[in-house]
Amino acid sequence: MALPISPNLLVTLALLLKTKSVSGTALALGVSQPSVSRSLSQLRTALKDPLLVRSGSGMARTHRGEELVERLADWMVTTSALLVEESFDPARVERRFRVATTDFGVMSVLLPAMAALREEAPAIAIDIVPLSHATHRALAEGEVDLAISGLDHDPSQLHRALLFEDEFLCVTRADHPLAGSDERVPVADFLAHPHLGITVSEAELDRVTMTLGAAAATRKVAASLPYFGLAPAMLAAGDLVMVMPSRAAAHFDARHGLATRPAPAELGLLQYWLLWHERSHRDPASRWLRERLARICRSAVPDAIPE
Repeated sequence: MALPISPNLLVTLALLLKTKSVSGTALALGVSQPSVSRSLSQLRTALKDPLLVRSGSGMARTHRGEELVERLADWMVTTSALLVEESFDPARVERRFRVATTDFGVMSVLLPAMAALREEAPAIAIDIVPLSHATHRALAEGEVDLAISGLDHDPSQLHRALLFEDEFLCVTRADHPLAGSDERVPVADFLAHPHLGITVSEAELDRVTMTLGAAAATRKVAASLPYFGLAPAMLAAGDLVMVMPSRAAAHFDARHGLATRPAPAELGLLQYWLLWHERSHRDPASRWLRERLARICRSAVPDAIPE
């Protein structure tokens, strides 16, 4: 049975057969001549052939050596190609990306970017999946490629890019008691009215309740939604107050019979992040998508969706 030959020995053999010189191979590899001589001895034993023999002042390849020289040269080229990163051309990429986010992420990040993404990379596809509370696990296991989220996360576990900061607005029907002013809603007035809540991920996290802490004990949530799409109809049907980022509110204007006011200062600002795992950090296609999303969504607040 033939002895196993390590890749390092194969590289040495490829150079020996090409140069037909122990000293030349040693120079190319940056090692000593005795080291190459020992490798040649191992190769002769493993392959049961001298491979190179003395011929005049130099060395000549045996028949077995002649058989191997081109095959090893091809192997060297193929092996080297495995380690060279191909140039990235988005126009030629055929890739399906899975992006975990909420409908706000679609409104504020993906929707403004889709036309440009499709123009630059017409063969890509983007599957939008629900945002999970276990974002790190989903990214680490390759269930999703990217996550777009305003939820708290551990920056030591994920790579991230801040897409934007947004202020919160109170959104009501136009004749609601809180409507008719541009001043910030005091938190006491805010808590005096029933609310339409928004929950994020299957864990049903409500950001307003989480942010207000103990003050949220008096908050009356009459109904809650996992997305913004039905909010205009539900707000118009009653005296509810809903908190949403200004980029979401930009999609609902006077045509929906709604009014907005700056939310209580206690709610702070929304930081919205692009999140990815180390496993895709250096992937050219993923890097391209991240850079395009970040650049496009930072450029401007999107206009309302036309009817």
